[in-house]
Amino acid sequence: MTMIAANLQQVRARIVTACTAAGRDAAGVQLLAVSKTFGPEAVRAAHAAGQRAFGENYVQEGLAKIEALADLRGELEWHCIGPLQSNKTRPVAEHFDWVHSVDRLKIAQRLSEQRPAHLPPLSVCLQVNVDAGANKSGVPPGEALPLARAVAALPGLRLRGLMAIPEPAPDFEAQRALFLRAAAVFDQLRAAGLTLDTLSLGMSADLEAAVAAGSTMVRVGTAIFGRR
Repeated sequence: MTMIAANLQQVRARIVTACTAAGRDAAGVQLLAVSKTFGPEAVRAAHAAGQRAFGENYVQEGLAKIEALADLRGELEWHCIGPLQSNKTRPVAEHFDWVHSVDRLKIAQRLSEQRPAHLPPLSVCLQVNVDAGANKSGVPPGEALPLARAVAALPGLRLRGLMAIPEPAPDFEAQRALFLRAAAVFDQLRAAGLTLDTLSLGMSADLEAAVAAGSTMVRVGTAIFGRR
């Protein structure tokens, strides 16, 4: 067994344990392997160990891996999870399956216009800034509903839910409290009639707290691929 395969096994076990503690079905939490700064061979090793969904923070790096792994394209799901600038929307719309970091209507409109007609709708999440971090991307919670309604109406896109990256917190309860803020916004949007299924919360250091708060997708890099 490779190191990556062993790490994946450990992370999956953590998810199962966290779901059991939270009284949840582990099938309701998807693992997104964050492969930024690791090469195509690392993605290939993770795929061989059963991993299908991969997250990339940097558009050019992600595009290079998608091209290098073209032989696996039908078996891999590529997620753009980093901040997205207007001049990078076209290649993302053309080559990725998901975008987690939509926080402005302009970005969503460009992705919608640039999504090729022969591809399925691009799955998108709104990034919400739950702790008012001054240097953080993300829409303020109070502005999430109007943005979500506008994005949901765009052709070429499928609004799936929310993503958040809170500031690191010192312990489980503090982590969970921050994630619950995102979960509350998610519930508000669903109560308003939006059909959402994805709450993208939690990383290597805090996935247990994210699962306890209701996360349906955890984004794990270090615990799978090693330190960068």
